[in-house]
Amino acid sequence: MSEAEMKPLKYTPSPEDGFSVKRRPDGGMHVCFENVSHRTLKQWREFALAHLEDSDRLTTNLYDLRKIEKLPEEAIQYAIEVNTDPSVRNIHLAVVVANEQVYKALQEIDALSSGYGVEMAIFMNLDEAEAWLNRPLTLVV
Repeated sequence: MSEAEMKPLKYTPSPEDGFSVKRRPDGGMHVCFENVSHRTLKQWREFALAHLEDSDRLTTNLYDLRKIEKLPEEAIQYAIEVNTDPSVRNIHLAVVVANEQVYKALQEIDALSSGYGVEMAIFMNLDEAEAWLNRPLTLVV
């Protein structure tokens, strides 16, 4: 997908946000978290919900949480809210973590938001997450 074909990000980067976002070559998003402070979570929630408003095609998103040691309850609740939005039916989400505690929190999020359409997989290896997102479409559908 060329840059001209990619949807613009509804995001103006700010070092204070605690996360960064860039477009993946397939048009999805790569979101990398530096921290999960209240401010970061609030900014991410607004960003994520804004992108769901016009979700109209299959999107493969990669979330990199390897710098996060623990997910606070607020992060879990926001993630469940976003994952249960009706627009997530078009999203395949790979999340990369560095420790078992965050892995288990994401399993909880996945369990509590299953049945709403988002397909989420959790990995401890970035290459495995990329391979999962790059599966042929016939395996995804």
